[in-house]
Amino acid sequence: MIEGGASDPPKKHLQGAASVPTRSDFKRKKQKKILSQQMWNGNGKLRPSSPVLKPNQMSWHPQYRSSKFRHVYGKPASKENCYDSVPITHSVHDNHFCAVNPHFIAVVTECAGGGAFLVIPLHQTGKLDPHYPKVCGHRGNVLDIKWNPFNDFEIASCSEDATIKIWNIPKQLLTRNLTTYRKELIGHARRVGLVEWHPTTANILFSAGYDYKVMVWNLDTKDSVIAGPVKTINCHQDMILSMSFNTNGSLLATTCKDRKIRIVDPRLGIVLQEASYKGHRANKVLFLGNLKKLLSTGTSRWNNRQMALWDQENLSVPLTEEDLDGSSGVLFPFFDSDTSMLYIVGKGDGNIRYYEVSMEKPHLTYLTEYRSYNPQKGIGIMPKRGLDVSSCEIFRFYKLITTKSLIEPVSMIVPRRSESYQEDIYPPTAAAQPSLTAHEWLSGMNRGPIMMSLRPGSELLDSQTLPPERPLSNSMVQVSPQPLEPMKQPAEDGDQAPFSLLEEKVPKWTAEHHLGEKSCLTNGFDVFKCSPPKTENELLQMFYRQQEEIRRLRELLIQREVQTKQLELEIKNLRMALSSALLHPCPQGHQ
Repeated sequence: MIEGGASDPPKKHLQGAASVPTRSDFKRKKQKKILSQQMWNGNGKLRPSSPVLKPNQMSWHPQYRSSKFRHVYGKPASKENCYDSVPITHSVHDNHFCAVNPHFIAVVTECAGGGAFLVIPLHQTGKLDPHYPKVCGHRGNVLDIKWNPFNDFEIASCSEDATIKIWNIPKQLLTRNLTTYRKELIGHARRVGLVEWHPTTANILFSAGYDYKVMVWNLDTKDSVIAGPVKTINCHQDMILSMSFNTNGSLLATTCKDRKIRIVDPRLGIVLQEASYKGHRANKVLFLGNLKKLLSTGTSRWNNRQMALWDQENLSVPLTEEDLDGSSGVLFPFFDSDTSMLYIVGKGDGNIRYYEVSMEKPHLTYLTEYRSYNPQKGIGIMPKRGLDVSSCEIFRFYKLITTKSLIEPVSMIVPRRSESYQEDIYPPTAAAQPSLTAHEWLSGMNRGPIMMSLRPGSELLDSQTLPPERPLSNSMVQVSPQPLEPMKQPAEDGDQAPFSLLEEKVPKWTAEHHLGEKSCLTNGFDVFKCSPPKTENELLQMFYRQQEEIRRLRELLIQREVQTKQLELEIKNLRMALSSALLHPCPQGHQ
């Protein structure tokens, strides 16, 4: 036992020394492997250093897609810039319940004995007066409201009383309830759930009712009550859930409670395409600008919230489908054709997802998500001409938060440090001018929208007083037509006309001058009435806004110089008229 025990350990040691490799062995093997990879094989070809991946094999180095909107983030407004104590409607109808333009925000509200909605000036933030005047005239609850895209002071509303009403909103603040409507449209047999303005034609309105009909209305008449539409579309077999136009308004896409998507000719009422795909039950549909694609939101077979992308020419099978979550709220899609960004807003949750849409696969690229703990019941969006370009804002939502009776603006911002105008994120966008009249569109004409630039100083400030042609600049539109009218008057009105014209002209110019002084705004921001900056970020924003204000004041100064020269020319003409009157006095002057 002693001899065996003494002789066993040396045997184990010898065996271990022969079997365990040292560090130098590892280095030697590694060098041999590297040399063997660089050597030529027997077939005369160079041995590959790494395996070649086939197209269907996944690479460990994925290709990242470059995008200027990759870092877009949502910025909620501060408490003082929200609209508080707003009595938002409790209706369970799946609509936006909110409409916004650069002047007003309209919200469907609760009203005893009928339907009503509020029209609040955009700058009137803070707590709302509980006795604030309403727009009321419907006998039933208001289900949908839409601003006229070519008139910021005209809005359409539809109600459970089966009527549509057109309202003119005064420019000054409402002091009492507005009950006088401009037009009333009567034709639906049951309540009207949706209204939609034509995107390029003036005075054409579409409505969808619970009588399964889409009606086309021509508002270009003097009648205050329109008893029937110019066209009725009867291709739906159930309640219509949503409507959407393509860019020039030549096609209308609808979703129905039978979960089918239809593309309809709005003038003929003929169904051009119909999707009966059973794997996706569509609820909302949206044309994606000029991409010739549609996007629908709804539910899958397993009741998950889902969105699907469709080819406009073939609705048999969707191009792609994506399940989002298992919630039950309706998904509202919004598409920005200028940036090709898609926003998905869920009813009942506070999140806003946004994607980038492209023609190549994958068609939808997820960017990120804005998250909030405040669920929205409805949502409104600001037109592009009402955004703040100085802060690189590319989209703005207005969330209706019923739990707090609050309307919260949320701005989608592209982070940029440059103070100059960002041309790449603000391409030409649709202006507030129609490209067709109602008669032209009904006769079969199609035309795209009139485009405008969002660069400060070149946007259309007042669409109601401008001609339909696209102007080159504000100074050309506002200043050049003014001196032509009074210069014709002295020859027609006699000797006393120059005095009256001069007295009328000067107060008008001074009024415009004081108006320009009072409205020292940079895209809706008052530079002189703001609180001092407290952080470096606020200081930078203040600097950018002041630079923008300096540019605007320079343009205003150029306009004033042009007006001064025109007034000097008018004074010279008046002096010549006075001198001729003194040289050739009338007989009554001698008496």
